[in-house]
Amino acid sequence: MKNRIVLIVCLLLMLSVGEALQAEKKSPLRVVPSVDLDRYAGRWYEIARLPNRFQKKCAGEVIANYTRQADGNITVLNSCRLEDGSQIQAEGVARLAGHGQPNSVLKVRFAPAFLSFLPQVWGDYQVISLSPDYTFALVGDPGREYLWILSRSPRMDSATYDRLVAEASAQGFDAHMLQKTRQSGT
Repeated sequence: MKNRIVLIVCLLLMLSVGEALQAEKKSPLRVVPSVDLDRYAGRWYEIARLPNRFQKKCAGEVIANYTRQADGNITVLNSCRLEDGSQIQAEGVARLAGHGQPNSVLKVRFAPAFLSFLPQVWGDYQVISLSPDYTFALVGDPGREYLWILSRSPRMDSATYDRLVAEASAQGFDAHMLQKTRQSGT
């Protein structure tokens, strides 16, 4: 019995080390050098995303609203339409990642505030591409698991979309897995 426990602990340790080594192999994302967070605030429509567990039930009309707060943080209000037509919302907060990172590198939390001290509740939100007029953005995480193409309007022309997909691919994202988001246009 004792040998089995030691074997299980060793296997779990090897898996953890393997995952850490895989994460280290990925190069950091090339992010935009600076973001005017006041201009970035406002409504963004999701044009496409890599599939993820927390948006699994979203059937369309995915919208993110960002509001700057006096403390420098950003309130994040995400909403989407479910298949039955009802709407759901998730409210969170974003903050600068710090540690010498540009302000295009943020941490986002949707967990309750009392869990803020746990690093695991903070997700990476990195602005990879941003149009000069702040009408579209490409956002992802350094693990290349999460990726969003965002626009200030519910529609995006195909040339811009294709350019953002190419940029995501060049940064190591599995861009052929992107799913376009249904938007009503309202």
